[in-house]
Amino acid sequence: MIDVTALGELLIDFTPEGKNAQGAALFSQNPGGAPANVLAMVARLGGRTAFIGKAGQDAFGRYLRQVLTERDIDASGLVLDGAVPTTLAFVHLDEKNDRSFTFYRSPGADQMLTAQEVSLDLIDRCRIFHFGSVSLTRDPSRGAALYAAEYAGNQGKLVSFDPNLRPMLWESEAEARAQIEHGIRLADILKVSEEEMEFLTGTADLAAGSEYLLNMGPALVLVSLGEQGSFFRNHAGYGSAPPYRVDAVDTTGAGDAFAGAVLWKVRNMTRAELCSMPVSALGEIAAFANAAGALTATGKGAIPAMPDAEQIHRCLKKEV
Repeated sequence: MIDVTALGELLIDFTPEGKNAQGAALFSQNPGGAPANVLAMVARLGGRTAFIGKAGQDAFGRYLRQVLTERDIDASGLVLDGAVPTTLAFVHLDEKNDRSFTFYRSPGADQMLTAQEVSLDLIDRCRIFHFGSVSLTRDPSRGAALYAAEYAGNQGKLVSFDPNLRPMLWESEAEARAQIEHGIRLADILKVSEEEMEFLTGTADLAAGSEYLLNMGPALVLVSLGEQGSFFRNHAGYGSAPPYRVDAVDTTGAGDAFAGAVLWKVRNMTRAELCSMPVSALGEIAAFANAAGALTATGKGAIPAMPDAEQIHRCLKKEV
């Protein structure tokens, strides 16, 4: 049985590596893409994972397939297409090491996945199906992602959704909101950032915003708050988990590590159990996920920086 199968973008993140002698910026090549990052976290914790998506039949695409395989992620659902290049993203870090992105994706291979190319076998054999909104920005990947999520739900799988909003990839805010809301209605588990919650609900109030999102259909809503920890809500109540202080180097993938750690913890649960889980148990899961996200920020690049269970438990004991 596969613990988590994810569908979505798989790309190259070029992350800053200082400057050369002439003062020009230097970048290092790192594997990226939120769904793949989530799988890397689950796999790092010992879970079985599988990826569905598309990259170019080029040096970048072959490198990404190799990375998945080396990280014990089933890459049989990755299609390499010779007609379109692998998607690229350049990561820019501010003085707080928070990141922004510039995408080269017009189109990128990740957008060109079709419903016919989706490996239903990888969904049939999984416990949780995970996807994000980057795949919803345009067809054919939009149709493929929605088809896969609907199929997973109909097969009784838990469906996990992370909007991972990237405004520059959408034609308009209205389109982004409509497609993300569609994804939320298909989800049992919803993970959003504080900014995404406000974008979707119109409020920065965590209690009110999370209640609004829960009423759209998920059994569990998690709000990642960066340096402030996280907030969570299900039908039994709500609460928050504290942050873990680390020396952050690069926050790329920290939210994905958080999401992956949550999915690892709930992989054997049913929707009914997610709905009724006591707040105290949710708090323990959120604390574990907070530690995973914090530790990921201490290294460069998302997938290479994912911590293992021992590192997370040391962090929980404040032994980092």
